[in-house]
Amino acid sequence: VQLQAFGGGLVQAGGSLRLSCAASGSTLSSYYMGWYRQAPGRQRELVAGISSSGLKNYASSVKGRFTISRDNAENTVYLQMNSLKPEDTAVYYCNRARYMAGPTLDAWGQGTQVTVSS
Repeated sequence: VQLQAFGGGLVQAGGSLRLSCAASGSTLSSYYMGWYRQAPGRQRELVAGISSSGLKNYASSVKGRFTISRDNAENTVYLQMNSLKPEDTAVYYCNRARYMAGPTLDAWGQGTQVTVSS
């Protein structure tokens, strides 16, 4: 399965971005899908996830600002990011898991860079 994350960019603090995660080689609808991020010098962390039934979980640092969603017909998962802060700057990745916050199944792709300027 190849997962491609895109939609990142440079935005000012307080701005918004919408990330997309598209898949080839597998249907995503039966998997938990997560958005992860890795900032320079830090470990990769789970930012938001959505189960196959639509249950969502968020890191406390993004709760209320980020919204994860999925479109099974398009085989795509989205991350709407509002009220962005400089500390949200990172490379963002998507990945599959068999259950909420479980071990990821796929190799990490290139991700998409999000840079938030103050």
